[in-house]
Amino acid sequence: MSALTVGFDLDMTLVDSRPGIAATFRALTARTGVPVDADLAVSRLGPPLRTEIAHWFPPEQVESAVHAYRELYPAYAITPTVPMPGAREAIDAIRARGGRVLVVTAKMGRLARLHLEHLGFTVDELAGDLFAEQKATALREHDATHYVGDHVADMVAAGVAGVPGIAVATGPCSPDELRAAGAKVVLDDLNGFPGALDGMIQLALEQ
Repeated sequence: MSALTVGFDLDMTLVDSRPGIAATFRALTARTGVPVDADLAVSRLGPPLRTEIAHWFPPEQVESAVHAYRELYPAYAITPTVPMPGAREAIDAIRARGGRVLVVTAKMGRLARLHLEHLGFTVDELAGDLFAEQKATALREHDATHYVGDHVADMVAAGVAGVPGIAVATGPCSPDELRAAGAKVVLDDLNGFPGALDGMIQLALEQ
């Protein structure tokens, strides 16, 4: 078995960024005058920012709105964000087993790093601005052995990368949707991660 290297999605997997993202969307509305339903937007986190922005802005304004949102983000989104249940313990469990920790996220890398630094999460590698199959490129590049996420697209990424997908039903996707997308394990939250990881490691050793 390869050395343990576990990748994580960020939003709604490691961190609950909904309050901060909602605040950023409200600030974007105040700046642009374009109404965005922030509560609806944060109920479907996962896809790239441009996908959400395109629901609210006409095509010719999407890029400028993305730029404005990212400019506002550090002031509004970092401080309100909190760790998801079991996130610190999940990272500690990987370290205790001699493993490496990756974060592979659709969020722009420099903004993702602000979250990690604010919460004191130390990771070995960070790859940002990637979604679905694109995430598989980073997982392969960094020799990931598992990928953990809350979205069906994360399970697609794991499948394309050829590694087991561990799903947490803490985001917009149901357990059934996550299983249908290829999750090997579906957890209520990361509190169950250390035990699930040990089970998967043992299974791999026996094969």
